[in-house]
Amino acid sequence: MSWRSIGYWGSTGIVAFALLSGGAAQLAHQRDTVAGVLRLGYPEYFVAILGIWKVLGGGTLLAPRLPRLKEWAYAGAVFDFTGAAASHAAAGYIGGGAFHVIVPLVLAGIAVASWALRPVGRRIDPASSRSGEELQAAAA
Repeated sequence: MSWRSIGYWGSTGIVAFALLSGGAAQLAHQRDTVAGVLRLGYPEYFVAILGIWKVLGGGTLLAPRLPRLKEWAYAGAVFDFTGAAASHAAAGYIGGGAFHVIVPLVLAGIAVASWALRPVGRRIDPASSRSGEELQAAAA
């Protein structure tokens, strides 16, 4: 197994875990999770919306194929993580200080690393809009 493959699966596992566990906590309306979202000034129904999208995104990153959907999942993960950091910073580091700004930014960086390290079969060829698997099959 190459360092690239290890880096991809390691970073993808971290991002998927963050999305799936956070989304599950939000869908279960875990008390601290809901309280944190409310402290930031968001309405309670926002918790369920975030939870659904996080679970779908985390699952998509782990699923085989679906390269175009994976692009959207990576974008959503980066939007979620950077949005969380910005929300905590704008709210004055409520309930945990700079930790709630730094951790989401680190997770956003790990998501970008996962995206950059993904194998050919999980990419879209920008010139033809064909997936890496379609390109591999055409070359065979």
